[in-house]
Amino acid sequence: MGTQGNMRHRRGAAALVLLFFAGAFLSRCASIGTPTGGPKDTLPPVVVTAAPEDGTTGFNSKSVYIEFDEYVQLKDQQKEIFVSPAMRKKPVFSLRGRGIYIQIKDDSLLPETTYAIEFGSAVVDNNEGNPLHGLRYVFSTGGTIDSLVCSGYTEDSYTADSLGKTFIWFYEADSVETPDAYDSTIFKYKPSKIARSQNNGIFIAQNLDPVPYRVYAVFDANDNQTYEPSVDKVGFVDGVYNPAEMPDFSIWYDSVRRYPSADPQLYFRLFTDVSFRRQALQESSRPEQHKVLLCFGAPNPDILSLRLDSVPREHIIVEPLSKGRDTLALWLDVASESLPDTLRGEIVFMAHDTLNVLREKREELKLAWRRVESREQERERERNERAKAKAAGKEWREPPTPSTFAMIGFEKTAEVNPERDLPLEFATPLTRFDSTAVELLSFGEEGDTLRERAVFIPDTANVRRWRLRSRWLPERQYRLRIPPDALADITGEGNDSITASLTVSKIEDYATLRLNVVPRREGDVYILQLVNADGVLLREDRNVGAGEHTMYYVPAGDMRLRIIEDLNGNGEWDSGNLVERRQSERAEFYKNDEQEELFTTKTGWEFDLTLDMNDIFAPVTMDELIRRLDRREQTRLRKEAERRAKEGPRKDDSQQQQQQGSGLNMGGLGGLGGITGNMF
Repeated sequence: MGTQGNMRHRRGAAALVLLFFAGAFLSRCASIGTPTGGPKDTLPPVVVTAAPEDGTTGFNSKSVYIEFDEYVQLKDQQKEIFVSPAMRKKPVFSLRGRGIYIQIKDDSLLPETTYAIEFGSAVVDNNEGNPLHGLRYVFSTGGTIDSLVCSGYTEDSYTADSLGKTFIWFYEADSVETPDAYDSTIFKYKPSKIARSQNNGIFIAQNLDPVPYRVYAVFDANDNQTYEPSVDKVGFVDGVYNPAEMPDFSIWYDSVRRYPSADPQLYFRLFTDVSFRRQALQESSRPEQHKVLLCFGAPNPDILSLRLDSVPREHIIVEPLSKGRDTLALWLDVASESLPDTLRGEIVFMAHDTLNVLREKREELKLAWRRVESREQERERERNERAKAKAAGKEWREPPTPSTFAMIGFEKTAEVNPERDLPLEFATPLTRFDSTAVELLSFGEEGDTLRERAVFIPDTANVRRWRLRSRWLPERQYRLRIPPDALADITGEGNDSITASLTVSKIEDYATLRLNVVPRREGDVYILQLVNADGVLLREDRNVGAGEHTMYYVPAGDMRLRIIEDLNGNGEWDSGNLVERRQSERAEFYKNDEQEELFTTKTGWEFDLTLDMNDIFAPVTMDELIRRLDRREQTRLRKEAERRAKEGPRKDDSQQQQQQGSGLNMGGLGGLGGITGNMF
């Protein structure tokens, strides 16, 4: 930040007023007329007037009309438009002439209250769809307009990525209960002020009172402007915050993204609170003849009993398909001919009742599955094929039945990582594995051939996965052969011949990370995750304690190392709990002395990193957060400059420059294209 593309000013009143008045003046004076045959219109609409005027006090009108210099449309009203605070009855928005007509219903407004109608990016011009960012209309039913401002940053607590379009809810602390062991604020009360973060995670909350607030953040996944537990991400900050007592902060206009931005005063790490998920059997289905899916509403269902007619209990193989076991696959290890088209049964499990209490519940199961081709259809097809063959003077022969046995992601040529062995994944669980029939040969450079010992290890987390372990030597080539019918799955089908040519990864073709782990407290353990520049997880090591820890066979490229503070030692990142006011487990990225998260690994290199967890998991100050966001912005702008130098400017780069040069939208913080004079 503060580099190319951003105009940044400190909070000094004179500089800011000049900046925003200049934007408002230029937006009114810019010519948007496009001569016939001239360049495409790339400029957003401009507000001409509003009635009543923006910033009106003593407001008692039943409607508002905002007129523009061209015809406009409203897009994504439910998603983009909101009112702070929410009116008792939602206003109605419609188009009239070159403007927007807002109908305010009777008994919708509270007395002595400042309201702001936020349009987001909903207003676009009629012809080209150019959006007008940051449009606000502010009025007060009292004699003054609340004038204080607060800023903050919202991010995902696990990925550390910014969460744009997150709602920030402010509750006056004196008007709600003080949470102790149970926090029900966002369920019992409506926020007195509302803000929303931009795409970069930064929000600027305006028109606040000089009172202490309890502040919450909600990432509205369903765009219904309502918090849905276990669906929407949520975050909170401890304590209360009075904007009149908070330190000054920087604010500027980001001319690349084309909306205002600021240094944060509040910091939210959002998480999905799964504690509110009600336990219920949401879905039961049978997508395959030998496979049943059970989908529960909450993690770790307590199943007391399960019965499927025609399938003995010991022939039901259970495979969890999700981290919390809320989705289960039941594989039926019985002959196909013994399975009816409709399988009936019963499940007994602990489910939440209407009072949210877990009680024993019994549900009948009716699981239908139909063959793609019925026996009647098969016989009819065979008759038709016989008739065609006879008419052509040929002898009809029954085609061979293809095997349904399948492997997933298996390549006939592959490279084996000696640390990870050779992974094998099958479409269905195996019921027969004749490992003595498997042949693994290795070939040396001198032409010698050896029969290698092959050990097959089942994956404890997935009944369909195995690992082939052997003496993997980089200087030798390997050939794997699994003869027909050495394997069989629960459908009774055997495998066709499986062959593969294998090479072994050479450690000199990879990088090595030597990590010196210094925990915060004796006995603390951590989860280390190596991710590439795109955030793809490459490797995860759990239960890492004090001392040296080495990662071999690290691919060359740009990497980041995520460290999770595994407080309960369960080998997983645990989300937070809003009601109990418990934040999620912290996940932080390793940073070097220059505080850079991204580092580049090189082939054949060894890297020594010290992971001092006291530094990595130190409390986050606003100054440190500001520096972190500045570094990210500088990296983003540098990469954009490198892209432009390599690929040339994009089609819309010139359009952005035209908009920036006209000074448009720079007054969005203050209301309708200008500053209301009550913010700074």
